[in-house]
Amino acid sequence: MAPSHTVISRDGTSIAYDREGDGPPVVLVGGAFQFRAFDPTTKQLAKLLAGRGYSVINYDRRGRGESTHEGSMTLADSIADLYAIVTELERTGDAPQGVALFGNSSGGAIALAAAAAGFPVSALVTFEVPLDPEGGSEGEEFLAGLRDRIAGDDPDAVVEYFMKDMPHEWLEQAKASPSWPVMVRIGPSLEADAESMAWSQSAPHAELLGGITAPALVLVGEETLDVMGPAADAIAAAMPNAERRAIPAAQHQWQPEQMAETIAEFLDAHVER
Repeated sequence: MAPSHTVISRDGTSIAYDREGDGPPVVLVGGAFQFRAFDPTTKQLAKLLAGRGYSVINYDRRGRGESTHEGSMTLADSIADLYAIVTELERTGDAPQGVALFGNSSGGAIALAAAAAGFPVSALVTFEVPLDPEGGSEGEEFLAGLRDRIAGDDPDAVVEYFMKDMPHEWLEQAKASPSWPVMVRIGPSLEADAESMAWSQSAPHAELLGGITAPALVLVGEETLDVMGPAADAIAAAMPNAERRAIPAAQHQWQPEQMAETIAEFLDAHVER
């Protein structure tokens, strides 16, 4: 297996990534507990998209896997890390038209925030971004509670709090699995996920997302959690060149073959080669 590549973000944090394939660049933005060594599904997605003629960047978000962190792990830091990756692609001449982003779950909220901040996006695909209704305060309250626990002395409490609104059996299964220590270890990096949710309620969706003019595909599973359908509707309605689509997926999980086919078909229609 080829060694990881690295880029250095604005604060000195080293961001590790794999790159596979040739063609227009696609960056995969992982959700709450995703990183390369812990997420074989996204690694398979990267391989399949590379086979469809794309150069796929699968990276470890700061504080996860092989990526370090130098102090903070905020939403702004996460966006800066994405800029470090695209800057390297631009330096090598591999991103003349910007990059496509695929954001999974809360990684989709980070991708949306990056695009809204002016990140050079050629196309945008999200899957089940768990946004709360606009105008509420749930996101800020959740972020404050998570930060309190990150600052505390009980690492398990960070992950327990982050998962408190998910189906209860998900938490119980996680705590009983060998994955729990890994989830706890990367718990502080969940701050950016929570902050992206709070950001999504900081102004009306049309104001936050209306300036994202890149082609966008907002995906939701055919069998999904109650919040995901309305969130997908709201995201798609807020962007001028977005479409919403349901795909075969259940319980916030997707199959890499189906996802690769869906993303590749969309990018084939909208991204220049």
